[in-house]
Amino acid sequence: MERLYTITALSENEVGLLNQISIIFTRRKLNIESLSVSASAISGVHKFVITTNCDEAMAIKVVNQIEKRIDVIRAFYYAEEDIVYQEVALYKVSTPALLEVGGLEKLVRKYNARILEIHPVYTIIEKTGHTEETQALFQDLEQYGVLQFVKSGRVSITKSTIEHVDKFLECQELRRKELEEE
Repeated sequence: MERLYTITALSENEVGLLNQISIIFTRRKLNIESLSVSASAISGVHKFVITTNCDEAMAIKVVNQIEKRIDVIRAFYYAEEDIVYQEVALYKVSTPALLEVGGLEKLVRKYNARILEIHPVYTIIEKTGHTEETQALFQDLEQYGVLQFVKSGRVSITKSTIEHVDKFLECQELRRKELEEE
């Protein structure tokens, strides 16, 4: 059954790796719904967070192909119930329209959004949440005239109490020490 999976890959920060990973999706005719790359909690290691619609068998194949890349430390796939995730959306709305129509404060409170900047020509609003929440605010702001809209890729953390990458790195370190002792 096809559903949205979040695929994470931990890697060294190497040029060209993003291209190699995106080719894996392209070859399997999978669309990348969102992509976020950032530093991780481990020094020198970056985390790719990619969402795609596929079945579990395809998610496993993609993860296995990603792990074959030499610069990738580990890759995992998660269903939505296995992670905590958020996206950030920014909206640029006409300030004169906001003043004319009114109700901005009510909308900001309703969606738990923040006003980042108010300028005579535009107002910038930020909303952090899931896609459905950021899209709902976008629809409510359309009456004011949305001048610009941008949304980040998903950022996520697993609900697991075990950090699989830490265990993997500990095993790698033990192997390295064993090889040095020989």
